[in-house]
Amino acid sequence: MIDVRESSVQKQVYEGNKLAKRLRRQVGEAIADFEMIGEGDKVMVCVSGGKDSYALLDILLSLRDHAPINFEIVAVNLDQKHPGFPEHVLPEYLAARGIAYRIIEQDTYSVVKRVIPEGKTMCGLCSRLRRGVLYRVAAQIGATRIALGHHRDDILETFFLNLFHGGRLKAMPAKLVSDDGQHMVIRPLAYCNERDLEKYAQQKNFPIIPCNLCGSQQHLQRQVIKEMMRDWDKRFPGRLHTMFAALTRVSPSHLLDEELFDFRGLATRDGAFAGGDIAFDSEDISENLIPLRVERNSGRV
Repeated sequence: MIDVRESSVQKQVYEGNKLAKRLRRQVGEAIADFEMIGEGDKVMVCVSGGKDSYALLDILLSLRDHAPINFEIVAVNLDQKHPGFPEHVLPEYLAARGIAYRIIEQDTYSVVKRVIPEGKTMCGLCSRLRRGVLYRVAAQIGATRIALGHHRDDILETFFLNLFHGGRLKAMPAKLVSDDGQHMVIRPLAYCNERDLEKYAQQKNFPIIPCNLCGSQQHLQRQVIKEMMRDWDKRFPGRLHTMFAALTRVSPSHLLDEELFDFRGLATRDGAFAGGDIAFDSEDISENLIPLRVERNSGRV
């Protein structure tokens, strides 16, 4: 006689292992595609206490243990002195796992509350202050990479925020150099979707710290975009994947930015012009749009 409970547990274990493998593969592919981590790098993983940064840290630790290169990981948390922040949670978790870490205490919360009028969005200033502190810490500890926990859905949300409210075709890059030219910032979760990360956090039972301790409003434009995308994902499965793939397959000659493409210099000539009138071709909708190129023996993760 089949034990239903045992069968259910086995299925959960199987699904959990499959999810973990998928996330590790996606992170490994992103790292390889954008050359995020190399031999001898010291990676500062910014851990906020949210599901995404926990998952990022956990997956990078797993990849480090099996990577063909040597790199170091240091977890860093910035305690911004939000009211009610449970300051014991992260140190206890990181210490229990034997992870090297630093907790930085700086009261940016009071600064933001003093500068931003009541009812206005605090996220912009808060983010800039946090970024400045993290850059300083990275320099102090000699980090060569700063890893952030932004995922695929964050990248798409940023794209739509800029499209709807900023009038720009701009998202979040998977890898960038800071404005001062001193720091390399990476987003290894760029290929991971948020729902998978939510399931992974539940599976791993991470001690999640609420992200709304500052009293952030639920009516922020990013939240509106998030709800719009989740509705699309329910009604049109696969749409978010297709939109994300579009960010990896840009055709500058078929946009309208004269600084990005030399429209003024266009001239007729003999021979085919690659991409000249592909806008009139039938659309090629593929099931596997994102070109993930993983060099397994390249000396990178």
